[in-house]
Amino acid sequence: MLHQFIDLFLHLDVHLGGVIQDYGAWTYLILFAVIFLETGVVVTPFLPGDSLLFAAGSFAALGSLDVTRLFLLLATAAIVGDNTNYWIGRKVGPRVFRENVRYLNRRHLDRTAAFYEKHGGKTIVMARFVPIVRTFAPFVAGIGAMRYRRFLPIDVFGGILWVGLFVFGGYFFGNLPIVKRNFSVVILAIIVISVMPIAWEYVRHRLSGPQPER
Repeated sequence: MLHQFIDLFLHLDVHLGGVIQDYGAWTYLILFAVIFLETGVVVTPFLPGDSLLFAAGSFAALGSLDVTRLFLLLATAAIVGDNTNYWIGRKVGPRVFRENVRYLNRRHLDRTAAFYEKHGGKTIVMARFVPIVRTFAPFVAGIGAMRYRRFLPIDVFGGILWVGLFVFGGYFFGNLPIVKRNFSVVILAIIVISVMPIAWEYVRHRLSGPQPER
């Protein structure tokens, strides 16, 4: 039972049809929880994000979910999640950089900090479309990279943009015959496209080689 429950959360984008059938209106709460945890808890970056939003939009187009309620609820989950993560970073951040905290992937944290150093405030918006970085960016912002009064409006804009693009993308395109026939491929393509910014930065860094000291 526990194994099935964990698998359901980890692959909710794949099992969403069954969840809607089994849980009805409670599906909204389940979706809210997953998006909140994926954006708001720094130790759960492995939960589905982009693909889940797209899948939810697709089912909304079929009438299984209400697209307006879905958009408003999940945008709220994304924004509240990021803000929770920001304040966790504000409270425990200094300790994180002094010690190796259990369950926290230090490599992901360092990579996000470097991403922040390069892109500044726009990282909050860009990170919405990059798995892993999406979870760590508000945490790093809370540690000291950004003041809250600057973080909040940027984060609200990023959350609305991210949820809107994927939910309405699924709503308008998710049930096209070619998409329905290749839904697993489409989900995989969304994940690949989402990680492309990190891959590009890595390749560019490798090609540029070490910078000469001045």
